[in-house]
Amino acid sequence: MNIAIVILNWNGKTLLEQFLPSVIAHSKGAMVYVADNASTDDSVAFVESGFPSVKIIKNAENGGYAKGYNDALKHVEADVFCLLNSDVEVTPNWLNPIIETFKTHPSTAIIQPKLLDFKKKDHFEYAGAAGGFIDKFGYPYCRGRIFNTIEKDQGQFDDVTEIFWASGACLFVKRNVFFELGGFDEHFFAHMEEIDLCWRAKNVGYSVKYVGASTVYHVGGATLSNSNPKKTFLNFRNSLFALTKNATGPIFIKILARLILDGIAGVKFLVELKPRHVLSILKAHLHFYNSYNRLLKQRKLIKNKNSYYHKTSIVFDYFIKGNRHYNKP
Repeated sequence: MNIAIVILNWNGKTLLEQFLPSVIAHSKGAMVYVADNASTDDSVAFVESGFPSVKIIKNAENGGYAKGYNDALKHVEADVFCLLNSDVEVTPNWLNPIIETFKTHPSTAIIQPKLLDFKKKDHFEYAGAAGGFIDKFGYPYCRGRIFNTIEKDQGQFDDVTEIFWASGACLFVKRNVFFELGGFDEHFFAHMEEIDLCWRAKNVGYSVKYVGASTVYHVGGATLSNSNPKKTFLNFRNSLFALTKNATGPIFIKILARLILDGIAGVKFLVELKPRHVLSILKAHLHFYNSYNRLLKQRKLIKNKNSYYHKTSIVFDYFIKGNRHYNKP
């Protein structure tokens, strides 16, 4: 089984300088690619001159995470793609547990390693932690991270287990499955497109797994920080996109409940004196309304929708019941 590690780059020379050496040093036997999203800095020249073993794919435009990978992966031949953020430090032996899991679990199509915080290495990282799940209303959460509560890594998630979604910060996916699913949905642009991809994989019977014996360290927020209103917009909009396309049962009631919960989140932002985030939620809802007919058409194409949630409402569990840590359903 051969692996191609594909790092999507946009004006990320500083990150490549810092993290590309660890990828090359600890990825013997894998081919490393940098897929450049029409950068305007000199990051491509830096890779060409400093790392001749790295193959470069030049995308014609900055289509974000979704289109960037869709365009680049057409040019990559490998059994498994590793989609790796440019702000990730990998560790010795990180690939072997992943390869072994693919070999011993043939139905597994997507895998995520343990994702720890580069700035606080004994804690999980926000964007994936120890594998992702989703509640009835489409809100994502992770083992090791629920909303802004981050757990310390004390070996509690050193397992191999089925999860619902794998983080796009470091996502391994079989090449044939990626193209069978049609790649990422480019309407997402960035954020939560990996949840949609995993959801679609589950809907056709594939397995998504977390492998705790493989560890990487993620900086997080290198493109958009959690405090950026654009990230709020993308997260709220794209979560509604994924829920509408993929969820089981009568979708209108779920969407209505979700919109009400989003409104409560908007009030919370207002109380916290974050009016730009309130506007981001309103903008996300307007984009969602304009996309609703398209989403329903996409929904009709998905025949076998997965029973997808462990928690009825992670919002209720977290804010009302006070459950701040992941509890196995």
